[in-house]
Amino acid sequence: MNRQRSFIGFIVAGAIALLVIAIASFYWFFAKSPANLIASTSQPNAAILVSKLSPAMVSLLVNPDRLQALEREGELSKLKTSLFAKSGIDYKQDIQPWLGNEITLAITTLDIDRDPENGQQPGYLLALATQKPEKSREFVELLFSKRALAGANLAVEQYKGIKLISDNSQPEQDLLAGAVVGEGFVLFANDPKVLRDAINNVQAPDLNLTSSSEYQKATKELPKGSLAVAFLNLPIVAKWQGLELPEQTYDSEIISLALNPKGLLAETTFLTSAEIVPPSSPLSKPVGALQYIPASAGLAISGSNLSNLGNSDLAKLWRQATATIYGGEDVVSRLAKPLADVQKRWGINLPEDIFSWVQGEYAIALLPDKEQTTLHWIFVVEKSESVEQGVARLDAIASSNGLSINPLNIDKQKISAWTELTTATTKADVKERPSFSIETKVRGLHTTLGNYEVFTSDLETMNEILTTKDNSLIDNAKFQDSIAAIPLPNQGYIYLDWTKSQNLLERQVPVLKLVEVLGKPFFDNLRSLTVSSYGTDTRSLKGGVFFKLNNS
Repeated sequence: MNRQRSFIGFIVAGAIALLVIAIASFYWFFAKSPANLIASTSQPNAAILVSKLSPAMVSLLVNPDRLQALEREGELSKLKTSLFAKSGIDYKQDIQPWLGNEITLAITTLDIDRDPENGQQPGYLLALATQKPEKSREFVELLFSKRALAGANLAVEQYKGIKLISDNSQPEQDLLAGAVVGEGFVLFANDPKVLRDAINNVQAPDLNLTSSSEYQKATKELPKGSLAVAFLNLPIVAKWQGLELPEQTYDSEIISLALNPKGLLAETTFLTSAEIVPPSSPLSKPVGALQYIPASAGLAISGSNLSNLGNSDLAKLWRQATATIYGGEDVVSRLAKPLADVQKRWGINLPEDIFSWVQGEYAIALLPDKEQTTLHWIFVVEKSESVEQGVARLDAIASSNGLSINPLNIDKQKISAWTELTTATTKADVKERPSFSIETKVRGLHTTLGNYEVFTSDLETMNEILTTKDNSLIDNAKFQDSIAAIPLPNQGYIYLDWTKSQNLLERQVPVLKLVEVLGKPFFDNLRSLTVSSYGTDTRSLKGGVFFKLNNS
């Protein structure tokens, strides 16, 4: 029987629970006193049950009941009620008395029976920490007795001194196996073999995840007090997805979630056995180019040295991540559609014709209009000899595409505009001859401000830069709060103002609507997110995403 569809009843529900609880963790921050909510352990203890060849493991390192005390609208209570409604299990009576401070879900193997002829059948393991082993044993007995009453055929076996219970489900039902291991964990799996393997992993330490050198290196990167942790074995994840990676630079990834006085920080580290070099020298403070980005920006990217971006380890990471997670689909191209339109309209290649000569500071921004239907762009680059040559090259490209280069003045500031002449016709009556008028359309502008060259998509955006100098992004309190949680030095920032860009992003990336439904408490209160990479280890790439929430 193909058992890949199993766990729909309990284990998949557990996975969903972990996902929702993780999303709810973003919501905890709205409580009055979140400071005392810290994990009781620095890393998952259940890792000794998981094979070192496991593709992925995710752990919540705090008791869900501690979170419930901080919730506002009973999301966790509703979740618990809905999860166990069909099983006849009462969470408060049957689980709460013994549940400890860890819930771990792992994909233990890509194929339980290792038989390729019947398809890939992953093994799933759910480990619940127990504070009262006897109470948890009573729960396991109760769960399976209820399944027996519902028509399942139970099987009981002793394996290395541990009692395993499973039900020999009918094809239309879900197979479930359970056990209590020692004094520490209650285990559930989608096949008894998964439980036997977990027990073997404990008794033969060289088999479990804690003996993996990759995992050992990864856990050293975990910040103290992480509330949730996920570990990914990237080559095996790619194999699980049936993907052939064009290049593989990074071997593993570890992700952690931790509360911050201003929001929530999700930190990740990618590890490799190869020597890596950052795309640019680290920055000790935000780049000055941000002074020319208006606070109305929906998306801003800043840093230094774009010339080596395509060959950098950051770019290699992105190519590997998109191949592993998205099957090669470049989802960022959807978000950067205005820049892609510029490439197409002008017949240029951004990396070759622009990024190649940006060796100093830079800032790129997208500004949505009030209706969030159109994006306007800004590109700011620190002046240098190579920049002057680059601007001259862009002027030549504009001319070759039939555009004129005309001088303009805005508020006494000299501007160079790339313009296109078009004709418009009017005809008041069918008997009259049509009249023609010539219209000038601006396709782009640039000017020198201080030590920077500033490019914009249109006159309105350039005017906003020139007339609102005291309302720049770098001086904005919301932006300063968002970058305060990111360590220095770093490689710069990607800043997204969710409130200004939500509708536009939903149109560009439709799947985002589904994600928002799953994480409604989080997205309803998300104000902005900031991404950065940092760290000095030459064998890892470390970065974080800071989520700024309402009332924080």
